[in-house]
Amino acid sequence: MRAHEAGALHGDIGNRGPAWLRTPEDVNALVPQLWPRTVVRTEEGALEVGGVSVRDLAAEHGTPAYLLDEVDLRARCRDFAAAFAGADVYYAGKSFLCKAVVRMIDEEGLFLDVCSGGELAVALSAGFPAERIGFHGNNKSVSELRRALDAGVGRIILDSFHEIERLTALARETGKRPAVLIRVTVGVEAHTHEFIATAHEDQKFGFSLAGGAAFEAAIRVLDEGVLDLRGLHSHIGSQIFDTSGFEVATRRVIELQAQIRDARGVELPELDLGGGFGIAYTTQDDPSTPGDLAKRINKILAGECDAASLAVPRLSIEPGRAIVGPAVFTLYEVGTVKDVDGIRTYVSVDGGMSDNIRTALYDASYSATVAGRTSPAPPLLARVVGKHCESGDIVVKDEFLPADVQPGDLVAVPGTGAYCRSMASNYNHVPRPPVVAVRDGVSRVIVRRETEEDLLALDVG
Repeated sequence: MRAHEAGALHGDIGNRGPAWLRTPEDVNALVPQLWPRTVVRTEEGALEVGGVSVRDLAAEHGTPAYLLDEVDLRARCRDFAAAFAGADVYYAGKSFLCKAVVRMIDEEGLFLDVCSGGELAVALSAGFPAERIGFHGNNKSVSELRRALDAGVGRIILDSFHEIERLTALARETGKRPAVLIRVTVGVEAHTHEFIATAHEDQKFGFSLAGGAAFEAAIRVLDEGVLDLRGLHSHIGSQIFDTSGFEVATRRVIELQAQIRDARGVELPELDLGGGFGIAYTTQDDPSTPGDLAKRINKILAGECDAASLAVPRLSIEPGRAIVGPAVFTLYEVGTVKDVDGIRTYVSVDGGMSDNIRTALYDASYSATVAGRTSPAPPLLARVVGKHCESGDIVVKDEFLPADVQPGDLVAVPGTGAYCRSMASNYNHVPRPPVVAVRDGVSRVIVRRETEEDLLALDVG
């Protein structure tokens, strides 16, 4: 596709591409909401993060690489902690977890949510206090539950009747009384992709509210008297911008709290409303600040508790994407540029669906920019694709890049901190990229790049 055709085709892509890239000057611009807070474009034209040029980072660490702005991540932790003062903020480790990030989360005073034995192992190996860990998962094994009990995990979120039986038996065996929450499926259809909407009835998580299973689970735990039932848990999905879903979910779980009180005379002291707070991937996204979220959610909770004549329980939330997502961008190098005349231009980079599966899996939208230089060339509507043997190997579906984009250029894709490394694979036997933290002019590898030796070490042939 030729540069002058970009404007003509823009109407075909709707809100999938950032329409603001229209002039040669704009093609070099950065939209602040998409990038970590220390990212700037220097006078020399290259992006800089944490005081280090991406050209230097590429030379030292190679590409592709996930670049983590440590100042940004820590600031987002503090923003949530300050906004939700009086509540417990659990970082959702599934978004991205490694020992260095666990230590950052600990140092900033947050709690930590894990959802597998492996995530628990990372947290414990980094020295995170077990009493500040919450353990999720719809199919926790006996060995995972035993390890959580042995470690002294602060709370376990119960997800099925089988799990109640397993944990009750283990608690009797060990003489321990773990704190637990009941995960409630509240029937709220969050405005998000169906695979990441987690509170409608037809899905694998939690106890159904409408069918009575959630009430039955709570009564069973209370009557057994072995587990310490602290409260209820609700999570309605991911990448959510509208708090109306939280309002409906809160009303329904508070109604359940009142039913439990009326049945057993017990007011549960805690309530977890989950996470799922959206971030900006493109200029079309307009996420709320932690302060706005806290104000709305606390108002909703206070109103519903007042209506039900309940004391306001201690609130907890679980932001993951909203903390680590914007703090990271992925740096690639262009390998080929292919003009499919009259259709589109494909810009192929040295990563792809093995380091970011979200575009293929969720039809997710991302932005991109040429990161190693500025350009006087007009904008070109391009598709950034990976190197894998799949036609669906797309990183950014539609983006305006300078028309002189060429092999060897560095391309940066913001908003890749959440789920990209966590869901990364070795498809086509491509080693996974490193995670490099940058702060105050210094970079350090916190997750090293995989090698072919790593791949072969698992092959016992």
